[in-house]
Amino acid sequence: MHDELLAFVLKSLCTRTLTAFAQESRLDGESLKDAVERYEVDYAWHVLGSDRVRDETVALLEARLGQAATVAQKSCLTAVLRAAAASQPADLLMSFDNDLPEQLAALLVEQADSLATSAVLAD
Repeated sequence: MHDELLAFVLKSLCTRTLTAFAQESRLDGESLKDAVERYEVDYAWHVLGSDRVRDETVALLEARLGQAATVAQKSCLTAVLRAAAASQPADLLMSFDNDLPEQLAALLVEQADSLATSAVLAD
């Protein structure tokens, strides 16, 4: 599941270079500083490796499952986010408004449902 989640994370990231972000800000009529603050932009590797993304994903997962996330689920999530962060070029930017936590939580719920169905069928 780790490889599947990692592939999903990497293809769903919305990143951009500083130059592209600055051009978008200019088109929106705001300074780069204002845009960075408004969108909470940071380097992609920093966003992915942050406690905020991990904790938000775990909270969404637990809400959807109606129970606490398992140690295995938390470990898998942490490993996937670390691997995704490590694979990011040092100059790519990413915003905290990305819906990555919701998407990851949905995939982890699918995995949990699949495992539960397999266990029922095996009985």
